[in-house]
Amino acid sequence: MTFANVGTLGVQPGKRDEVVAILTRPNPQLSEAGCLLYEVGVNQDNPDTVFVAELWTSADAHRASLQLDSVRAAIQEAMPLLTGEMGGSQFTVSGSPLRD
Repeated sequence: MTFANVGTLGVQPGKRDEVVAILTRPNPQLSEAGCLLYEVGVNQDNPDTVFVAELWTSADAHRASLQLDSVRAAIQEAMPLLTGEMGGSQFTVSGSPLRD
């Protein structure tokens, strides 16, 4: 079953673009680990928030990705720029009109 993780990250004032730069660095290990989609975005109405939408082959693949050296390094680099405010949802995807 496909697994989705959609969330928000609160960032320190003025640090949003730095967090976006960290999260959007090319990382081929993500696709090798089972990541089907990893999109990072911003909303001008929420200048201190970064939005992330992830689609994975499974919840286990998502969990395992958190042990990758490249992912752990990105998390460690981003942590000082975050406020600790995080939100979002995780769910098992039931289907999509865009793919089989």
